[in-house]
Amino acid sequence: MSFTLWSERLDDIGKPAWIGLTVLSFILWWPLGLVVLGFLIGSGRMACWTESAGPRWQRRVERMQRRMSRMQQAAERWGCGGSRTGTNYRGATGNRAFDDYRAETLRRLEDEQREFMEFLDRLRHAKDKTEFDEFMAERRRRSEGPPPQPQTI
Repeated sequence: MSFTLWSERLDDIGKPAWIGLTVLSFILWWPLGLVVLGFLIGSGRMACWTESAGPRWQRRVERMQRRMSRMQQAAERWGCGGSRTGTNYRGATGNRAFDDYRAETLRRLEDEQREFMEFLDRLRHAKDKTEFDEFMAERRRRSEGPPPQPQTI
């Protein structure tokens, strides 16, 4: 089993699993505990005080979408659900009103997810632009140098 698979499983459980692994590694052999702690800090898994939770959250959402896709493919392969048209996940229930409601709700949720992702992209762009503008202003101030001092005779 690869390291990334283990780390994904521990990520699914959450921070308590990582904390438990860190404590256990310190108990077993303290250098191993330092390695695990360094990995947690370096990867940002325990960095609740940073604002960089967005990309990590995005990775979790993408991983969940991949899992759902695999589950849907397996269900279709075994004939446990899924429609031929691909419009819904479990196929028709026999109640057309409910099927229509479910299809509309899923469509609306997909639209909201798309809009939210576009919002996050705009937010990241605005933050990047602000940081870049601040950098350029600081650079201009440094290149201009200090204001000339009046000379006294």
